Amino acid sequence: MFTGLISDIGEVLDVEQRGDTRFRIATAYDVDTIAMGASISCSGACLTSVAMGHDGGRGWFAVEASAETLSKTSLGRWQKGTHINLERAMKLGDEFGGHIVSGHVDGVGEVLSRKSEGDSERLMFEVPAELARFIAPKGSVTLDGTSLTVNEVDGNRFGVNLIAHTLQVTTWGQSKPGDPVNVEIDMLARYVARQLEATRG
Repeated sequence: MFTGLISDIGEVLDVEQRGDTRFRIATAYDVDTIAMGASISCSGACLTSVAMGHDGGRGWFAVEASAETLSKTSLGRWQKGTHINLERAMKLGDEFGGHIVSGHVDGVGEVLSRKSEGDSERLMFEVPAELARFIAPKGSVTLDGTSLTVNEVDGNRFGVNLIAHTLQVTTWGQSKPGDPVNVEIDMLARYVARQLEATRG
């Protein structure tokens, strides 16, 4: 379980094709504290650490992704040098400042536009129709692992504002129109919609 508060920007060091695809990711985390089998959110996708080490003074961990994961997320586009948002799994007693994030990506959206608004940036996104119905103004959504608040919704499109701090400590500072984004809808919105469907049925 995660909160959607990014704690590091990792960098893909290499991509290796095996039975599954293995990514080796550089991180500022103390890799000696990452347990084998630990869950780490990598741009919103909960992946399992399968190896850790050091390379030229940089710590790294490795994760593996199946063909299914690659097809349902943006991970299939990762290559050497790709920067990704990282968050380690919550521990009991951690401060809870975002919203409940499972790390299970529901689909892939796209950045439509980006413009400056004072010190903030306004980004517009488009998501598949089956996900758009779960997104509401002032509700939460997880994009590339980041817990964000929705400003406005127009059909399959919605906007968010990113403050300067968020732009600095996540990959959003590098984002541009056309970029794919991993989308996880709010867990509470999913259950409310399911309950309404059951009531109508």
